Amino acid sequence: MPSPKRPIPPDARELLFGDLWEYDPAPESAPAFIEPRYGLFINGKFVAPKTRNYFDSISPRNEEKLSEIAVAGAADVDAAYQSAATAFTSWSKLPGTERAKYLFRIARLLQDRAREFAVAETLDGGKPIKESRDFDVPMAAAHFFYHAGWADKLGYVTPGRTLAPLGVIGQIIPWNFPLLMLAWKLAPALATGNTVVLKPAETTSITALKFASILQDAGLPPGVVNIVTGAGETGAAVVNHPLAAKIAFTGSTEVGKSIQRALAGTAKRLTLELGGKAANIVLEDAPLDQAVEGVINGIFFNQGHVCCAGSRLLVQESIADKVLSKLKIRLKSLRTGDPLDKNTDVGAINSQAQLDRIRELVACGVAEGADLYQAASKLPAKGFYFPPTLFSNVAMSHRIARDEIFGPVLSILTFRTPEEAVEKANNTCYGLSAGVWTDKGSRILKMSTELKAGVVWANSFNKFDPASPFGGYKESGFGREGGKQGLLDYANLI
Repeated sequence: MPSPKRPIPPDARELLFGDLWEYDPAPESAPAFIEPRYGLFINGKFVAPKTRNYFDSISPRNEEKLSEIAVAGAADVDAAYQSAATAFTSWSKLPGTERAKYLFRIARLLQDRAREFAVAETLDGGKPIKESRDFDVPMAAAHFFYHAGWADKLGYVTPGRTLAPLGVIGQIIPWNFPLLMLAWKLAPALATGNTVVLKPAETTSITALKFASILQDAGLPPGVVNIVTGAGETGAAVVNHPLAAKIAFTGSTEVGKSIQRALAGTAKRLTLELGGKAANIVLEDAPLDQAVEGVINGIFFNQGHVCCAGSRLLVQESIADKVLSKLKIRLKSLRTGDPLDKNTDVGAINSQAQLDRIRELVACGVAEGADLYQAASKLPAKGFYFPPTLFSNVAMSHRIARDEIFGPVLSILTFRTPEEAVEKANNTCYGLSAGVWTDKGSRILKMSTELKAGVVWANSFNKFDPASPFGGYKESGFGREGGKQGLLDYANLI
């Protein structure tokens, strides 16, 4: 006879769920091939900045210096725009089939150097190597492949109309997905016949500058893509340059508003992908284990450095205690630490400034009366780290429920009816994304039309595809990236 099932003792249960497990380190050993100093990439080659200034790029993993990055001044930005304007005359007239060849070549070269770029991305930004390796680099290549396929088919995007390039595009990308945001911006701009002046974030410029060597290897004509580095003054020079036909910006809502004010009254086109405070809604009929995994992925992926992170969990009252218990158990199994370790789930916070902001908002949540939970974890002595955090008993008036924390912090609120969930989800100045977890397809379809968000995931979260447009409403910005809609934002219809 089979032996009867017996309950797992509490001490064995803790061991079973990983609270006492220790793992041997599994560090990624591939070299990143980071140069000790990088210049600006203008007219197809690296050049020294006219400012003669450089700044240190610091790894959030251990606070060690990775490289020196050039500071582009107004004269450098002007040189980049002049180069792009010259290249536009020939690049825009190149047949789509020829532009496609360059994009395909770029994608294949990125695939060939995927491991190198993944390590560089992790060292520079702090995200776990398994995320850089399995998501960032493959998805960046996928965007170039996808838009290469469109380059000779632009006449079919809008039947009866033709897409014409805008001119020189100024692009500014953030620090949370440096290589992927570069691909999101460059691929559609190049496919539609535009040329580009791109500025990466000052804390994560290395993979963009390494990418310039891929452009050289691909034989991309000089001036088609120019990369200038620096901080806010460099970005302002990119935005305000008179040769810019369009500015594409991904970053904070505050900076996005200042760019919109700067461009008001000009003929420049503008697209903005800004902040978010996404609601992840779990209804009582949802598959709870699947939903818990989706919630964990939604907020702790890339340390919560995601504009569309599911930072507000709205859970139905009848299952709130059960979901909270499952989340606490799951938090105990998350490994926070060295992002180069293949076992790491939550890596380093991107910078000291961002770590200070997270700490400030978490302290505010405690002061306002929310209940804090952090699983016991041993963080590295050097580097910028913060443990995965849950707040329960959160009210809509709490700052942690309103402000974008941009870190591994989840705020948990409750609701009684689906109508109340939608009302709470929409009660924010943002509108970038949302998630719905339920067993009823009709409810998903209904709620997806009621949620004021650019992307609504059903029984999933953080699912991306180059063919699917991404963008927001309200203070999360406007315009789309990816899909046919993203192509339209880089072209005139004639």
